[in-house]
Amino acid sequence: MRCFSCVGTECFNQTTHSLCDNAVQCWLSISKEGDGPEKISRGCTTSDDQLKLCSPRPFSSTSDPSARYHVICCKNADYCNNGSVSSLSSLYKDNRFVDDYGQLNNLKLSLVFGLIFFLLLLLAIFYISTRRKHRRRILASRSLSFVLDTYSGDEIIHTSSAVGNNKTKEYLEQSITSGSGYGLPKLMQRSLARQISLVEQIGKGKYGEVWRGIWNGENVAVKIFLSKDEASWNREKEIYSTVAVRHSNILTHFASDMTSQNFTTQLWLITEYHVHGSLYDYLNRHILNYNQMYKICSTIATGLNHLHTEIFGAQFVQTKPAIAHRDIKSKNILVKCNGECVLADFGLAVIYFQKTDRLNIASNPRVGTKRYMAPEILDETMNMKSFEPFKRADIYALGLVLWEICRRTSSNSITEEYKPPFYDCVGSDPSFDEMRAVVCVERRRPVILNRWLSDQILNPLVNLIKECWHQNPNVRPSSLRILKTIKKLNVHL
Repeated sequence: MRCFSCVGTECFNQTTHSLCDNAVQCWLSISKEGDGPEKISRGCTTSDDQLKLCSPRPFSSTSDPSARYHVICCKNADYCNNGSVSSLSSLYKDNRFVDDYGQLNNLKLSLVFGLIFFLLLLLAIFYISTRRKHRRRILASRSLSFVLDTYSGDEIIHTSSAVGNNKTKEYLEQSITSGSGYGLPKLMQRSLARQISLVEQIGKGKYGEVWRGIWNGENVAVKIFLSKDEASWNREKEIYSTVAVRHSNILTHFASDMTSQNFTTQLWLITEYHVHGSLYDYLNRHILNYNQMYKICSTIATGLNHLHTEIFGAQFVQTKPAIAHRDIKSKNILVKCNGECVLADFGLAVIYFQKTDRLNIASNPRVGTKRYMAPEILDETMNMKSFEPFKRADIYALGLVLWEICRRTSSNSITEEYKPPFYDCVGSDPSFDEMRAVVCVERRRPVILNRWLSDQILNPLVNLIKECWHQNPNVRPSSLRILKTIKKLNVHL
């Protein structure tokens, strides 16, 4: 292939053109450096590695931004570079000037920035999605709402109530369950349990430890069972998940979980936290006036009445079975900030299904706290096949708790120091045989003080206490009658 070759003014005189042979391509260029004149050149390249940067459009140099070039290449015919190009000035003024070097670099930069923007967009979408899922999970565990059943006389009053701390007291707006009744779904329960930080141990018993924990900035109580007490843990879970068991005088349960600490399996029960602790602790630290005594007694009776009562829905559909606690004592009753009480610790509870006449219970009758055991339990004459005896055993223990409350109630500015029932008969940890000798053989009961009998408020309560701990279970009043009797005390306050 042949091409014209010239530089500068000689390119305007075709007779002075030089020629080049064996060319790979021909080229024609016009250039302008700064404010200098435009220069025209023609030439050729003889090998592929010498190919010029050709463009149908003008471009500028990356090393000298003031320089302008326009290079046209051809290889379709001999002397194909024998033509002319438009002035760079006219191309620039017509807005047709393009920086090809810059365009190439800008294209690369655009691709890089586009890729970075795309990655950042993906990260933003992932972050927002994760935050939304986390927020929904938190809101779900904090926004439970539920129906509580409370009693007033013979009526069952269905009320919507919120129990617990500011953030943990709300439940799901709808009854989200795992198939076992009210409560958090299993996955949500596990999510909640892993967000809890244990702060301090607040109690210890035969089933394990109780800790104060922090969840979402609020206090919760964490009852930790040992693996050998899994049956008790399962029973408490079962009671708390029972339909309609939630009540303002029943401890609020949030979740349960199974974890491993130091190669030891721990069974967690996460519940509402009450800063006053148990009624046992509260009575040791406080002297009660009549109003405080009334609030404590009436709310304990209300909670027990709710527990003992079987509730049926429409068309005889069971919504809550009857439940007997089997371990009523002042250490298993917690005091709320407003002075009301809640029943807790349902590891020994028995559930009764009237429709099938079936008791959900272990075969061993000798369970509970020996100091609070009813005579029929101690002498082993209790009918384990019927549900009524279990309720009457609860009533006996309730009578002992009411006696503890009376000792700490001030009347005429007189009060006694706290003492547990039978403190003057047995030691701090009495045996089964010791309690049987005192309660069944000697038929002794805690001492009733004379000042209680002469007190207008305490005297009716004393008569109720005597009925509750009667030797004959059939004489003991029902939880509903106890509640009605205690509510009558309010007339004299």
